[in-house]
Amino acid sequence: MKKVLAINSGSSSFKYKLFSLPEEQVLAEGIADRVGIEGSSFEIKLPNGEKHTDEVSIPDQEAAVNLLLVALKKYQVVTDLDEIVGVGHRIVAGGEDFPDSAIIDQEKLQKIYDLKEYAPLHNVAEGKGIEAFMKLLPNVPEVGVFDTSFHQTLDSVHYMYSLPYKYYEKYGVRKYGAHGTSVRYIVGRAAEMLNKDRADLKLIVCHLGSGASVTAVKNGKSYDTSMGFTPLAGVTMGTRSGDVDASVLQYIMNKENLDINQMIDILNDKSGLLGISEISSDMRDLENNSDDKAKLARDIFVNRVRQYVGSYITEMEGVDAIIFTAGVGEHDAGVREKVMQSFEFMGLDPDYEANKSNGEKFISKPDSKIKALIIPTDEELMIERDVVRLAHLN
Repeated sequence: MKKVLAINSGSSSFKYKLFSLPEEQVLAEGIADRVGIEGSSFEIKLPNGEKHTDEVSIPDQEAAVNLLLVALKKYQVVTDLDEIVGVGHRIVAGGEDFPDSAIIDQEKLQKIYDLKEYAPLHNVAEGKGIEAFMKLLPNVPEVGVFDTSFHQTLDSVHYMYSLPYKYYEKYGVRKYGAHGTSVRYIVGRAAEMLNKDRADLKLIVCHLGSGASVTAVKNGKSYDTSMGFTPLAGVTMGTRSGDVDASVLQYIMNKENLDINQMIDILNDKSGLLGISEISSDMRDLENNSDDKAKLARDIFVNRVRQYVGSYITEMEGVDAIIFTAGVGEHDAGVREKVMQSFEFMGLDPDYEANKSNGEKFISKPDSKIKALIIPTDEELMIERDVVRLAHLN
């Protein structure tokens, strides 16, 4: 049986799913966590419900990949590594160099590293993951699936900044967006649930997790999106600030005697829900917390999502459905409720009873002019399908 691995690497972790072909059955999934950090662990889950977790040193991505390949054989998910005929990798930033997913060779791998400034928290880790698989499975095609590719349909009105045009021409400074792999899955699934052709739909996808973005999708294509040159822009996130007046940075830097790299680290790692609440970057820790700053952090998060959703409805001159996905979007009924409340005057009739539970469903009433849905995302499935398409594994 042929099998494909889908990999989602982070700076200190990677998640994986192993799919069978052509059935697309998930044969194993899990995570190598805290890679390069004390207290690392490796987890594998099997279709029969078994879960195995080992507390083990994982100094780098290559060690994590080794653990994965050993575990797949140990638990008889594969009998021979030759059964793995392709590996797909989620890559956050492809710039304008990758308008579609691509088979990665050494030249393209270097380009991923060259684009690290476009996604400083992601591209290097993702590149290292590819390198590790290239070394350990040298004859297996490696496919990069770029979050930015879906947003290459943005027009210049939406992707250009109001800066001197030469910075775009010289350095590629523009909006690239992120979470495109997730949004691409959501659009297809939403069209099925709405029983309409995606080309006839206006959708707003709220990918709300530790990283969060809102994307307007018109006629099946990305029309506008909240993340920018890097995944730092847009709505408030777990540790990322989202949109901030650039003059504030200069002001704080002068007051605190910081350089620009230190300031960007603060915006990426110490801001957002964590910075406002001073408690946690995790919405679950803030949800029922009576602390005033915890409540403020949640309210700001909801407010920023509302702002983007409202502006995109105006830009597209209407919307058929608002969709919630990712960790917060799929599991935080309170956030969903507050966002939906803002659009009742436009014809969204929420089903608040349905909203109390999670899982794929409509959370608007049947006669609602604007539909609201929860759709759990499946980036790994999209990665697997791109591997099959590009490596001709049909």
